[in-house]
Amino acid sequence: MQAQQVRIDKEELLSDNWYILKRLTFSLRRRDGSWQSQTREVYDRGNGAVILLYNLGRRTVLLTRQFRIPAFVNGHDGFLIEAAAGLLDNASPEQRIRAEAEEETGYRIDDVKKIYDLFMSPGSVTERLHFFIGAYEPEHKVGDGGGLAAEGEDIDVLELGFDQALAMMASGEIMDGKTVLLLQYLQLHLMSAQT
Repeated sequence: MQAQQVRIDKEELLSDNWYILKRLTFSLRRRDGSWQSQTREVYDRGNGAVILLYNLGRRTVLLTRQFRIPAFVNGHDGFLIEAAAGLLDNASPEQRIRAEAEEETGYRIDDVKKIYDLFMSPGSVTERLHFFIGAYEPEHKVGDGGGLAAEGEDIDVLELGFDQALAMMASGEIMDGKTVLLLQYLQLHLMSAQT
């Protein structure tokens, strides 16, 4: 059994206003066996799920566009094009992503396929993101989508040709990391078989 590699020495709550921000002081056993003390801030917003909805026959994808203040304060106009996503909020990843897809896009998708879990920003954010894909058809549309106004969401639903979405990724119009990963997955595993 491997010896203990990490000890949490001190934990300070810095904020629990929106989510939880803590300052952790910890000791890390280095490869040479010595212990090194470090201090880091860790943001815990819970785990989430994301889904890329696609239609192979029509070679289309459903994406969303919504305002993101962190992107805005980092020199972007703030309106990011993304795959539908949301926090788990004590639901299973599969349950939550079906609900998010319907809330954001207006499409009810029963058959979803999980492709992987990833940490998107592990240097400071605890979130583990569950990635899904799901096929959609016009008859799956049950509403307008747009998100929940009570949660501050005002989401545009975009149905794009797959090649157009790839071009937007290449040009920088699509800059959201989770969406880029899903588009690349779709390109490698499903769309390339259709050409």
